[in-house]
Amino acid sequence: MNDYTWPSVYFSYLFFTICLLLAIYFFLRSRKDGYWSKESEEIKYRVFEENGQAEAPAPRGATHGTDQR
Repeated sequence: MNDYTWPSVYFSYLFFTICLLLAIYFFLRSRKDGYWSKESEEIKYRVFEENGQAEAPAPRGATHGTDQR
């Protein structure tokens, strides 16, 4: 009878290490790209200002399911 405990433990440690390294990599990359700065939300407001001429849709449930014109 073979004991497969050690290979499975090594595999899980390797997998968790790879996941941790990828999480750290993407976290550091997001900091470098400016997602954590004060200006991170600026692009959202710039897009809203550029598309300001388009009419915003009515809030959901504003007509209560009736067609009021």
